[in-house]
Amino acid sequence: MSSTAKHGHRSSGMLRNLLLLTAVGALLAGCASSHSGGVQVVDRNSAAAQRQPVTSGQYRVQRGDTLYSIAFRYGWDWKALAAHNAIAPPYLIRVGQVIRFGSGSSRPVTASAPNVSTPVVTTPSRPSTPVQAPPAQTTTRPSAPVVVAPATTPVEPVQRSASGWAWPASGAIIGRFSSNGSLNKGIDIAGELGQPVLAASGGSVVYAGSGLRGYGELVIIKHSDTYVSAYGHNRRLLVREGQQVKVGQQIAEMGSTGTDRVKLHFEIRRQGKPVDPMQYLPRR
Repeated sequence: MSSTAKHGHRSSGMLRNLLLLTAVGALLAGCASSHSGGVQVVDRNSAAAQRQPVTSGQYRVQRGDTLYSIAFRYGWDWKALAAHNAIAPPYLIRVGQVIRFGSGSSRPVTASAPNVSTPVVTTPSRPSTPVQAPPAQTTTRPSAPVVVAPATTPVEPVQRSASGWAWPASGAIIGRFSSNGSLNKGIDIAGELGQPVLAASGGSVVYAGSGLRGYGELVIIKHSDTYVSAYGHNRRLLVREGQQVKVGQQIAEMGSTGTDRVKLHFEIRRQGKPVDPMQYLPRR
């Protein structure tokens, strides 16, 4: 082979290698730019695990717990949790009762915050005396039965979406829902201290207290067997468990309990799973 041919062969080989390296470099650069450009990389296994309810271990009911607050805390639909533990209507639970998340017995789940209201509270040493209540309603604090009655707070006229939901407060959205359960299970609405917090839909108050860590003063409303909504970080709660509320009715005053600024944390849960509230609320 002549020197000219050999040189041409080497040149074409170098050109092919250069093109290959350029292509690989472009591919790597594209991947790097996608990460630096804000494309979120999600650990699907981790995210899925956090979105799923706790399915192992058990929890011992403490003073202040309700079936709803336990289900909310551990990602369960309250009906499913009641069925899993053979809790029949009117869904009474008692201090010391074991709520199982898996099959059989296993290591107990440590409670993150024991002070939540309870459908029925009895001390372990006394005979339990259930207080009757309507199905799926919380029932009693230690000594007084719940009065199932309409709330008497003001009701504001509100715009409703096609599915019947209204905004729980006015203000800028400062935190949006994330499908990765480790980030945000609802939306955050900025506002002023003491600003009215409204029921986003009509229903029954099934929890009002400060026992769930990270939510501050919290209200949970059951709207149906499928949907509940939650309103966190309030300064003051204006409704109590068992009361019926209408859409647009004031249920609390906005505050900063359990957080670093005045805001409302609002969630909608469908069969125990957080969903994006923006898909249900009216367009602004």
